[in-house]
Amino acid sequence: MMKEQTLCSMIENTSKTFPDNPAIIYKEDVLRYAELSQKIDSMAAGLQKMGIGKDDKVVIMLPNVPEFVISYFAVLKTGAVAVTLNSASTSNELRYLLENSDARAAVTASSSAKRFEEIRNELPYFKTLIVVGGGEGDLSFEELVENPDGEVKTPDLAGDDPAVIVYTAGLTGKPLGAVLTHRNLYTQSCLVKDFCNGNEKDRGLALIPLFHTFGATVNMLCALHMGASIVMMDQFNLETIFKSIETHGVTYISAVPRVYLGMMLFEGADRFNVDTLRLCITGGSAMPVDYIPLFEEKFNVKLMEGYGLTEASPVCSFNLPYRKQKIGSIGVPVGDVEAKIFDENDRELPSNEEGELVIRGSNVMKGYYKNPEKTAEVLRGGWLHTGDLARIDEEGYIFITGRKKRMIITSGFNVYPREVETIINAHEAVKESLVIGKEDLLRGEIIRALVILQNGRRVDEKEIIRHCRQYLSSYKVPREVEFVESIEN
Repeated sequence: MMKEQTLCSMIENTSKTFPDNPAIIYKEDVLRYAELSQKIDSMAAGLQKMGIGKDDKVVIMLPNVPEFVISYFAVLKTGAVAVTLNSASTSNELRYLLENSDARAAVTASSSAKRFEEIRNELPYFKTLIVVGGGEGDLSFEELVENPDGEVKTPDLAGDDPAVIVYTAGLTGKPLGAVLTHRNLYTQSCLVKDFCNGNEKDRGLALIPLFHTFGATVNMLCALHMGASIVMMDQFNLETIFKSIETHGVTYISAVPRVYLGMMLFEGADRFNVDTLRLCITGGSAMPVDYIPLFEEKFNVKLMEGYGLTEASPVCSFNLPYRKQKIGSIGVPVGDVEAKIFDENDRELPSNEEGELVIRGSNVMKGYYKNPEKTAEVLRGGWLHTGDLARIDEEGYIFITGRKKRMIITSGFNVYPREVETIINAHEAVKESLVIGKEDLLRGEIIRALVILQNGRRVDEKEIIRHCRQYLSSYKVPREVEFVESIEN
């Protein structure tokens, strides 16, 4: 019987098949597959010497830099689980995330180390802080990776073994850790190769953060599966996006709608040659329908929209290049994914009737870490209940029509209003608040807070925003605050 592929076997196979291919292009540096494999093994051996082993949890909180990829696969090679966190996470958010995940170690940038140091005494399981670029911490990433002595001993891994935990917004205000297995992510790593004719000559521009499942899957795993190159950018603007496409011969981009709208509206676009670009994939939030043909005409490239969610690793459906496109559709299910529409009693509805979109397939998570109740609720009946309202036409095309759950999607990130309201309500001057989404062309939605103050208290919008920034990642912070006398829920 053939052994099931894991993410560890995937990176080993690619490194042996394409040792001289560029794996990562970052600024002026090129890291080839043979070098990447060596660095991964060195770090994995170092982690094992520290006592990191099967099923241990190791946090990775880094921007889009080569160290993210090295750390990700080094953790997996020890048999441990990578907990990928938003690099903008505050100390307040980290306290919960590290405690909930039972993290034993973390890899982060020197600029973020202080946030860990501030809370580590409150975390009984947390032992080691590995810092990229020097500074505070217990170990230097660079020393760990350059250690030539280590030999990694990867334990036997099965497809059902957990590989990554990604935290997603929770309805109650506390994030939930979606446990994604090697099988979940390996099957997703085939998508660009299988459905977009991808190959080892492709170069994908990694704009979405790799801690985001969309970024990790399409921009990292898909490229590494087929021996292609990841063109990495930890900071960018529209000028540098176009410059990278031209300089590095980028062939595909996966990004949120805001990026493509920005590219369309960028006045300097004509100064750059983007002829190598053959495919653009959009997801994370809905792309305004009217702009898709305009983008395709301007850049002579297909813009394909898909749909996914963290709990599904994340891709569920896609507008496949070889099938007809339907305006407003998020495409058809990919791979072995099945999609249906259920009513309130979990009964299947016929074509073109609106209900909740449910998903089944090898991409669906194992469950929420340490939360069997929420797992049973969202995976009931063997189907992942997405919380999105949709209809499926007679040809299998899916159309999202709304949301069953109270949630805001801003620049591709999910935000549950309850989490933001809890922070706002903790301000001593606030009596009550209501957080809502406001339509925005570039971001899809922005966060708007309606606030009732305590009697006799006076604060301004800047004070509420400043308070939120102390405790919330930047994408969760309201962009608008309105003080009101009453709130209608």
